[in-house]
Amino acid sequence: MQTLSMSTKESLKDLGFKNLKEVYWNLSTPSLYEEAVKRKEGVLSKYGPIVINTVPYTGRSPKDRFIVKDSESSEKVAWGKINQPFDESKFEPLKNKVIEYLQNKALFIKDCYVGADEKYQLSVRIVSERAVGAMFAGTMFIPETDLEKLKSFKPDFHVIHAPGFKADPKTDGTNSGAFVIINFKEKTILIGGTPYSGEIKKSMFSVMNYLLPQQGIMTMHASANYGKDESDTAIFFGLSGTGKTTLSADSERTLIGDDEHGWSNSGTFNFEGGCYAKVIKLSPEGEPEIYGTTRCFGTLLENVVIDPHTREINFDDDSITENTRASYPVSFIPNMTLKGKGGHPKNIIMLTCDAFGVLPPVSKLTYEQAMHHFTCGYTAKVAGTEAGVKEPQATFSPCFGAPFMPLPVKTYANLLGEKIKKHNVDVWLINTGWSGGPYGLGNRMKLSLTRAMVKSALNGTLKKIETRKDPIFGVGIPVSCPDVPSEILQPRNTWKDKDAYDKKAKELQEMFEKQIKQEIN
Repeated sequence: MQTLSMSTKESLKDLGFKNLKEVYWNLSTPSLYEEAVKRKEGVLSKYGPIVINTVPYTGRSPKDRFIVKDSESSEKVAWGKINQPFDESKFEPLKNKVIEYLQNKALFIKDCYVGADEKYQLSVRIVSERAVGAMFAGTMFIPETDLEKLKSFKPDFHVIHAPGFKADPKTDGTNSGAFVIINFKEKTILIGGTPYSGEIKKSMFSVMNYLLPQQGIMTMHASANYGKDESDTAIFFGLSGTGKTTLSADSERTLIGDDEHGWSNSGTFNFEGGCYAKVIKLSPEGEPEIYGTTRCFGTLLENVVIDPHTREINFDDDSITENTRASYPVSFIPNMTLKGKGGHPKNIIMLTCDAFGVLPPVSKLTYEQAMHHFTCGYTAKVAGTEAGVKEPQATFSPCFGAPFMPLPVKTYANLLGEKIKKHNVDVWLINTGWSGGPYGLGNRMKLSLTRAMVKSALNGTLKKIETRKDPIFGVGIPVSCPDVPSEILQPRNTWKDKDAYDKKAKELQEMFEKQIKQEIN
């Protein structure tokens, strides 16, 4: 078992660590499995994945995410409810508390990169008190495997991961015991109080979304794949639960990545080395590629229900949370590219899960409409997904990822608009939500039909088919689509009560108008 070298010990002193005990440096996945099981951080499932439980934190904690407001960030960050400012004077004392808490504990170090394009790549060192924290980082980021390079590895950013440490809001300046604090000047991220793995991944995504647009690189909360070659690249924008990971994992196309990408003058590139898929109700019929990863050694399953005796996984059981997750290397998907790169997008798919059931299942967007929908970033929450949600609620997350975008919305929108025009990209809106009525009355769009629509959009078929302008939303609805019943393409036709459809559609359109005015102003 490889422990921390003296040179690496010296480098950690820069963070304030002085009394190091057991520190494990870039352990392999099997070694991390052993440590995680020994320390009771997780259990082995029947087919190989390790299963962890992060209760009570089964999702991100947006109210506990902060950015240090200092001379570096003050004039650049779009401050507000999402990008909450953290007092610069409070950061160092809290960091010292965290480091003091970690003294004489076993620490797990993982040295990785974020960004498949070496020109825009960041090196990051994760220091975690948990083996599963290091395993997650080594899966989701791009690990350095060259032992010689590891000896001279110099991180651009540090992530100090202490899920067992609870902050004191009164003295530490946090909102609760949990916190995710990004310090761009010190190039350090503090994570404490929450064991939810997604905080590690999304904090570094926020860093990329801060740094790269300032270099003219479009950063995207999106998945990406390509067809016969990289000239047929497609980007899938979408919020959680809209289908980014599912629809980009296509047996007929090559996966670049499932969640975070950049778009430079050379083309698209993945930020990550792994995928972080929602697996609630996962099935081998509906999502065979992703389902296959849950039968692999090296996959980390989060908050899924496991039988304590047989160690079988029940993906249909949401008793812990609906936000069950699988973290696995992108190489576990059969048709993928280890390069993590593609060409300039030929098509952009904007995904929304419309619980009101009024948006068309597929529609062609003009440039202006594409910018409108990107700026709004619409989807809808349904009853049961969050406490207090009893009926569908419209959710607007600009750029389809506002919680991870530190800069003003117009920064990302301007970059996207420039690239769409320059590369003459076709943009489509796909509704993976309800048809025939709202949630509770209508039915969720079948995945097989959505796949057929996406396929026709990407292979150029839909581009050749006549469209009709939707009278309320103005988008172009194809009159037909291969392997899709034509009657479902016009959403109004699927509702028994046409007046109810008109009322609900106008209501949603008014929400769009209110949101776009808010973003413009």
